[in-house]
Amino acid sequence: MESKIKNFVEEGRRKLPLEDGTVYSRRKGVQPFSVSPLQDYIPIVGEERIEKLEKLARKLEGIRMVEFNSTMVGGGVAEMLYSQVPFLNELGIEDEWKVVHGTEAFYLVTKNIHNLLQGKKGTLTSEMVRRYYRTLKENADIYAKDHERYKPDIVIVHDPQPLGLARYLKGQNEKWLWRFHIDVEGDTLEANPVLWQFITFWASFYDAVMFSGAHYVVDSWPLRKYISPPFIDPLSIKNKELRPDEITKVLEKYEIDQSIPLLVQIGRFDPWKGIDTTIKAYKIARKEEKCQLVVAGNMASDDPEGERIFNHVCEETRSDSGIQVIRLPDDVAVNALEVNALQRAARVILQPSTKEGFGLVITEAMWKGKPVITREVGAIPIQIRDGETGFFITTAKKAAKKIIRLLRDPEQAESVGREAHEYVKEHFLMPDRVADYLRVANYFINDELDRDSIISYHPWFKLSKRKS
Repeated sequence: MESKIKNFVEEGRRKLPLEDGTVYSRRKGVQPFSVSPLQDYIPIVGEERIEKLEKLARKLEGIRMVEFNSTMVGGGVAEMLYSQVPFLNELGIEDEWKVVHGTEAFYLVTKNIHNLLQGKKGTLTSEMVRRYYRTLKENADIYAKDHERYKPDIVIVHDPQPLGLARYLKGQNEKWLWRFHIDVEGDTLEANPVLWQFITFWASFYDAVMFSGAHYVVDSWPLRKYISPPFIDPLSIKNKELRPDEITKVLEKYEIDQSIPLLVQIGRFDPWKGIDTTIKAYKIARKEEKCQLVVAGNMASDDPEGERIFNHVCEETRSDSGIQVIRLPDDVAVNALEVNALQRAARVILQPSTKEGFGLVITEAMWKGKPVITREVGAIPIQIRDGETGFFITTAKKAAKKIIRLLRDPEQAESVGREAHEYVKEHFLMPDRVADYLRVANYFINDELDRDSIISYHPWFKLSKRKS
């Protein structure tokens, strides 16, 4: 049985999010999406892991949680919340989801913060700080009454966009966790004093912060620190097995020739995603091996740059009949199905990001048994072991060589794909990673750790020193 997603924009007569930002709330009768029953995950992760998960959930029976992020559609955070929130409710833990409201001007500010955190040169001006302050205060005013009625025990805030909410909403007995998904290093923060002061000030209202990898940990923040990688839901529409006719239907919709080997890149139209490298690599590779390229993605409401980059990529590839640039539908269920079909139809997946917090689209492709060509940046090396579960490249020319090799040697492509699938099964599936959140919740509720604790739920290594 697969996860179900109803119409995400309009449920009955109520448009989502509600005025108070609600996307999912059992107590309000707003449950526009669901996950498979718990027992359906047993054949995938094993009975023992599900039993441990249920045991953790029983310890926390009766607690209330709420999660805040910046958008319902687009990006890895929303992707996880579609499954994580109903999954926790399936376990008997009440979890709600809300999104912040903001103007395009606000999201230009938060996109600038995101880019600065990832090392892009620039400044955070006083006007940007004031706009951020005003917008978060306005959102807190909207949330306040409902927040007081709900009285959550634990609040999880994802990334910098809603970070400022804790200052205005945090109740006396509430525990707030900041989930930091971005590719950032302490040195980058410290090299930009204004950015450092800005982030550190808002983070100071939290009880703990969770990072995706050990190398992201900012030691000087006086918060409990947890390390847990993101995850995929193996039974979601985006990751479930598809019938051949379901794949064919999507390929025919976009007039993709099924007789020509397909290269695919999926993701936001973002300057960090390496789309230019993918296009250059394809143009080199096709001189020696017949192939075609699809670059597909959708827009996110919190990313004002997306439209401009999409138009630029379309213009740059307009004269090349072997390249299709696809703007995927906004409908969440249709979007997920089409991504699934495109990835399963691909012979090779390219995701050569220059910065990447984790790269769930890589995880998704690995789960489908596809060889992925990417860069050794951010937390991608947590997933990819070069030559075993995927491939690292540094230039378009080297990517092209990998493409040619994989097209000529399908046995190697299948072997790497099998290893990739098993690695995801072991490390990056939802039941295990949701268990991490429940362990954090247990620490919070029982107050068993001091503020300087660092707890890792994934092998902790320095990426530059790992040999295998």
